[in-house]
Amino acid sequence: MCDLVARTGRHQQRYEDGRRLVAGCIPFRYRTSNDETSDDESKKIVEVLMINSQSGPGLLFPKGGWENDETVEQAAAREAVEEAGVRGDIVQFLGFYDFKSKTHQDACCPEGMCRAAVFALHVKEELDSWPEQSTRRRTWLTVSEATSQCRYQWMQEALLTGFSDWHDNWSKGGGCGDVNRNSL
Repeated sequence: MCDLVARTGRHQQRYEDGRRLVAGCIPFRYRTSNDETSDDESKKIVEVLMINSQSGPGLLFPKGGWENDETVEQAAAREAVEEAGVRGDIVQFLGFYDFKSKTHQDACCPEGMCRAAVFALHVKEELDSWPEQSTRRRTWLTVSEATSQCRYQWMQEALLTGFSDWHDNWSKGGGCGDVNRNSL
């Protein structure tokens, strides 16, 4: 049984310029691979965590509404716990991604337009139980596997142009591990 409870409802939902504001993250970890063809004893492989969609095929990253009583970083971290059952450190803002929701149209956003703020979340803990575990399955994938299984184009873009570009630069020592608040 999970002691955590997922937030529901839209009474605290943020909107801007006719779009629902959403926060999400690309959870990641490192797996050690013993590659016999490599001179290195072990090589670290980055993996990203995806969850199943409740409304169809394909996988997605945790995301959901950004509410009035929390920062965008808190909303992204909350969604990671609620939907994927992971906790960690938000290490980088990856960008804003606009999309049209087919299921979340309301009086404040009749067209269903959304703007997602997406972050890289370095996973430190996988929970044994979490609020949406009865309807969500989590899967660790390489970036190339995740790209091919990603349900939405905007999430593929966040993975390839946001996460991968940032991670490649960061892992070579060219980036910083703090959230770039000037971009928000």
